Amino acid sequence: MSESRYCLGVIGGSGIISVGEGVEFTGEPIFVKANIVDTPYGPPSGPIVKSRGDRVDFLFLARHGLGHSIPPSAINVRANIYALKTLGATHVVSISAVGSLRGSIEPGHLVAVNQIIDRTLRRASTFFDEPGIAAHVGFADPVCPSLRAALIAAVREEVPDVVLHSQGTIVVIEGPRFSTRAESEQYRQTGADVIGMNAMPEAVLCREAELPYALLALSTDYDCWHRGEEAVSADMVAAVMRANSGKAVRAIIALADRLPDPATSPAYRCLDSAIMTSPQLLTEGRTRKLAWLRPFSAIHQ
Repeated sequence: MSESRYCLGVIGGSGIISVGEGVEFTGEPIFVKANIVDTPYGPPSGPIVKSRGDRVDFLFLARHGLGHSIPPSAINVRANIYALKTLGATHVVSISAVGSLRGSIEPGHLVAVNQIIDRTLRRASTFFDEPGIAAHVGFADPVCPSLRAALIAAVREEVPDVVLHSQGTIVVIEGPRFSTRAESEQYRQTGADVIGMNAMPEAVLCREAELPYALLALSTDYDCWHRGEEAVSADMVAAVMRANSGKAVRAIIALADRLPDPATSPAYRCLDSAIMTSPQLLTEGRTRKLAWLRPFSAIHQ
């Protein structure tokens, strides 16, 4: 696997498509194509732009759609992950705006998230939600440690002027509204360092798809717990993202030279230990819809 050509799926905000179309590489010419993918789960958020670098391919997807038209709860994450996987993604990195729950994480800082608290309520969060195959993936470490370490190294080399926090816990809320002050304080007490609306179920669906996943969070505000700072607003988030998202994207591009072997990830062949259904019951009829994950005949062998 280490000699294979890797493909990095990048999930970000609305500007990620234009970044994908204009990304610059050295070496061989860039091949760019906007892919419209049909999936068993409905349409993904929008077209996926493929850029071909000299050693690594990139797939860029705007999770909120072009023009930021899809609210967090309505994002078809299963379709997005299906599209990335079937287009050849071997790794996935997410760029996401977050609110800071710690005074030390200031607006404009980056956080290489390593843990997740899921407080979402009504999102399709698994590919194994129908009778036929029962699976329970391990999720103790929701972010791939080796991919996260490579991301940290890329940030420190490519954007050394940006403050990077090398670990942090994100609490993911349903949205679309922001928190009350009481909720913000409660999340701080749980040990969360940042708050956002996008990391789940992205992370767990990547795990079920056996894709290494990392999250680079961009702090845009102090949510509403900090009495000395203005409470978060959509305008505030957008302004800070516009000013700083290019730095995050430069780090993602630099990550191309550091992508780890997927075999080092907890996502690697994780379905081997997740499928509870008897091998005798893993018939073609039961596994057809999920055959894109990988051949189920190889599981339990």
